[in-house]
Amino acid sequence: MRRLTGKSDAGDSVGDTFAVINPSTGAVAGHAPNMTGADLNAAVASAKAAFETWSLKSDEELQAACASVTAKIEEHSAELAELVTLEQGKPLNGLGSRWEIGGAGAWAGYTTGLSLPVKVLQDNEEGRVELHRKPVGVVGSITPWNFPVLIAIWHIIPALRTGNTVVIKPSPLTPLSTIRLVEIINDVLPKGVVSVVTSDDKSENLGALMSSHPDIRKIVFTGSCGTGQKIMRSAAETMKRLTLEMGGNDAGIVLPDVDPKAIAEGLFWGAFINNGQTCAAMKRLYVHESIADEVGAALAEFAKAIPMGDGMSEDSILGPVQNQMQFDKVTRLVADAKTKGKVLCGGEAGDGLFFPVTVISGLSNGDPLVDEEQFGPALPIIAYSDVEEAIKMANDNPNGLGGSVWSNDLDAAKKIAARMECGSVWINKHGMIQPNAPFGGVKSSGLGVEFGEEGLTEYTDIQVIFS
Repeated sequence: MRRLTGKSDAGDSVGDTFAVINPSTGAVAGHAPNMTGADLNAAVASAKAAFETWSLKSDEELQAACASVTAKIEEHSAELAELVTLEQGKPLNGLGSRWEIGGAGAWAGYTTGLSLPVKVLQDNEEGRVELHRKPVGVVGSITPWNFPVLIAIWHIIPALRTGNTVVIKPSPLTPLSTIRLVEIINDVLPKGVVSVVTSDDKSENLGALMSSHPDIRKIVFTGSCGTGQKIMRSAAETMKRLTLEMGGNDAGIVLPDVDPKAIAEGLFWGAFINNGQTCAAMKRLYVHESIADEVGAALAEFAKAIPMGDGMSEDSILGPVQNQMQFDKVTRLVADAKTKGKVLCGGEAGDGLFFPVTVISGLSNGDPLVDEEQFGPALPIIAYSDVEEAIKMANDNPNGLGGSVWSNDLDAAKKIAARMECGSVWINKHGMIQPNAPFGGVKSSGLGVEFGEEGLTEYTDIQVIFS
């Protein structure tokens, strides 16, 4: 395997590499190897060979190795944060790249401390029955561009902790930080245990080759519903294990008993963390008609005070949309929404890939900004008159990743939460995932879960031993 180098000072083409663009400036942030199917095969063969010994390590040895990986992440946190900002665009500050790398370390540390001990199902005069969790083999990880290091850790650490080896393929839009992450952790791991392959996805689609590769036993994927469906179809012939965390169109329901100004900050970050480029961000907001205007005004007022700019500036709290395709989608959805609703803030594209935080009221189900996952800095507000109507509208979507209820009445909020068709529901906050709580979607938003013991089991097969 060739050494993977994340940065280059050369032009747009350096041998068999492709340029990675800084979305804040449009400049080249670095170059990544444009690898082929042959490179993928070599990485998988190396991972398969490493699995023979890695899978035999004791639980204590695996835990110690993951602890060493966690320490390496923390040691190189500043470097990784800067790479994330340069290629992804999110600012260093606020809930930006430093926060992302801190979260990666925290997730790695928590997952390292988990264990899946042998479970005794029976032990009597008729015999002993034990349930063992065994690693599946080579895990193929396919990650998106919105949280390139954090999501890589979500995939890699539970795989390592359970005795698997990993081949990871990052998005061609944000490969540099993943390349460097793998280089860093390979300082403390045996050869072949974790490898990275990168491609511009134009000449050869390595993700598609991974999902059908006979020697990859599991795919863990975070990304769009359409791509997840393709992976599921492609993986069927080799009966791969799958964990798919796909798109969300999360709904928030605001009850009439809240103070609009008191919840404005929570609503803002629930919707606009990472500039709205988050699977579990709030993307539709249903507000009781008696306070809809006040909630919209409070949210818009808060949004106008948040500085947006180049991610490398210490003054920036929000950055650009990461890529042109996503920018164009947000632009299209906002343009349509402006013909039907009232723009409370934003609404006009800025320079380059910067799009201001946009809140539009007066919309309803059936409008594209409500029905489609915008994955960007635009939030529709839909007024409702009856909570039954709000629940029905919130559930009227093929996605089911997350949701939230905002109320001073905790019991009432919990009853509504229980009726929402989504994998996670938060009360008086949104999208606050944590490493000890399983996270996954229902309906078209995914298959399987991540995090906690439940997430760890997704990287194992069950073997029952009778004696």
